[in-house]
Formats: sequence, C-alpha cells, structure tokens
Amino acid sequence: MTRRTGRETLRRAASPACLLTLAVLPALLPALFLSVLAVPGARAAESAPTVSLSKKEAGKGGEITVSGKGWRGEALLMLLICGQATPERGVIGGTNSCANGAGRAVTTDEKGAFSKRLPVAEPPEPCPCVVHVATVTGEQVSADAAFTVAGHPTAELPRRTGGGKLAVLAATRLEGDSSLLTWFGAPPARRLVFTVGNLGPAPVEDPVFEIGTAHGVYAPQWEERQWRGTVAPGARARIALPVELSAGAHGDYQISLRYGKKVLAEQPWGVGRPWGVTLFWVLLCLVVPAAVFRIGMAVVDRIRPPTGGAHRTAGARPGPAVSKGLPRRATPVARTARSAAAGDADATTAVLPWFTPDSAPSENRPRPTTKGQA
Repeated sequence: MTRRTGRETLRRAASPACLLTLAVLPALLPALFLSVLAVPGARAAESAPTVSLSKKEAGKGGEITVSGKGWRGEALLMLLICGQATPERGVIGGTNSCANGAGRAVTTDEKGAFSKRLPVAEPPEPCPCVVHVATVTGEQVSADAAFTVAGHPTAELPRRTGGGKLAVLAATRLEGDSSLLTWFGAPPARRLVFTVGNLGPAPVEDPVFEIGTAHGVYAPQWEERQWRGTVAPGARARIALPVELSAGAHGDYQISLRYGKKVLAEQPWGVGRPWGVTLFWVLLCLVVPAAVFRIGMAVVDRIRPPTGGAHRTAGARPGPAVSKGLPRRATPVARTARSAAAGDADATTAVLPWFTPDSAPSENRPRPTTKGQA
C-alpha cells in the first residue's frame, strides 16, 4: 500500500469540480435560508381563517350567505352582524355591538369550511359594520368581513386609546347571597368585584372584560361584560361585574377574569346543592301515588254493585201488590185478644212469644225478698 503525500491531497482538492462547488455554495446559502423562513409563513397564511360574503350590502329583512375556509375542522362557529367595527380594528364594543337575536351558529366540515345563510338585522351600534365570525368552544379564533346595512345610521369610530394597560391591584372576591329561589333551583348569581389600575400612558374607555366559568375538568365558557367608565393613566377603579350560572348548578366552580388575551384573576366559587328540588321530588313521589290510590278507591266504590241488598229486603214486609192474593193470618197479638175475650185467662201467657209458661208473671206467686227483709 502506498502512502499519499500532502501535495497529492492538495492537488485533488484543487480540482475544477471542487472549486466550482466552493464558489456556488456562498450564493446558495441565502436562498436556502429564505426558503426555510418562507415555508412557515406560507403555512400560516394558508391556515388563517377567512370569511367571504355573497353581498357587500343589504337592507334589514334581507339575507346573505356567509362562507369561510381555513377554520378548525368540525368547530362550532357563531355568525353575527356587528356595528361600530371594521376588519382592521375588530368589534370595538364586543358582542354588545352585535345583533345577537339574529345570529346563527354553524359547524365546519372536516376541512374547516362552512356556508350558512344569515338574516340581515340592524345592530345596536351605528355602522361601519362587519359580519363577525368566531369560535364558540376551544381556542378563541375570529375573523371579520366588511358589510353595510342599508338604511342604518353611520358614525365615526371612537378614537384609539392605545397605550392603556389594565392590571388587577387587589384580590378579587364574589359578593352577594343566595335567595330562597336558589334553594329551589334558580340560577345562582354573584358580583365579581375587583380593583384595576391603568399602568399605561393613555386612558382606557369602556373596557370589555370576559368572565369565564369552569366546572370540573371542563374548559371555561367565556362571556363578555363591558364596564362603562374611563380609567385615566395612573388611576384605579373599582369594578363589579355580574356572574350568573345555569339553573340548578351546584358544586365547585372556577371564575376567571380576562382582559384582552390575558387572564387577570381567578376566583373559586362553591355552590351548594338545591335541596328544595330534591324535597319537591320526594313529596311528589309520595303525594301523587296516595292521591291516585284515593281516587281509584272512590271510583271503585261508585261502580261496584251493592252486596247487602238481599239481607236488607229479606225481613221487609211485602208490598200491597205482593200480599194481595195471600190469605190473612192472625197475628199473635190478635189471637191473644180473642182468647181473652172468650174467658181463657191462661191462653194469654201461652201464646205470647216473649214469655214462657214458667216465666209469666202471676198474681199468686210470692214476691221475691231481698236479704235482711222478712
């Protein structure tokens, strides 16, 4: 085996193919780096949810078709027409600015697409308006499409108050007591009280908070609550937001407070069992069978035939029609009277049914004496 010298190795490395590769490699590195960065961006753009409308303008009472792509597969979505909103700034006043009564729900297919008819209604806030599409459960995702409600008032959007930043300065607490109706299954209600401070350089006007209620291992269900007021920079404000559970709710609940995308505070809430409902069902199970039994017995007494009629009529005297052809028989009293008229003195005692000859009274029999009398 021959050993190659260092000069031969250098001569092979300096071949034309190797020199060409070294010359092209620096030019390919930037392009390769940009392609790697472009792929995630393209994927993100493809996965971003989109919303399209069949009409850009329609009047109240009309109908439009809302379509979408790129949403999560088999996700439940909410479709609303909202005022005081644009696709760039979103819905400023939250769902309080939307026509919630005319909203519709739709479930996407496996590919994340949907198509749903939506009736046109006037939102409570003036236009500019949008068709707001948002997920109901799971990760919060939303998209807006510009829309004009014909004949609806139009006003300028409120000025931006960027720079405001709210933070909870004190521990949250739940205020309020349960009423007697709650003991019978009425929805439990409380007020979530907390103090916030504005740590930003700009004021915050009419902030929209979100209240989440979670029970057990389930994810919290969020509801928007808007507070009317302004928190100046460096100032603080005491805020009380209503919290209400469903009817008959009981057990351990977790109340969360969220502003924007940040959860500010969490508060546990133990709700007692509505024993009034249990008592009602127990009484119902006892009273209803007893009432049915009483009614059944009353019906049986009414419809069953009389059983003692033969015994009552056995000793009754036959009527005139029955005794008309029968021979008349003398009664014991009549026979006694006739015997007494004929001079038969002993016949009276003999024929009387309630006396025997031995027990009949007699004038010649001595009267019984009592003890101590002669």
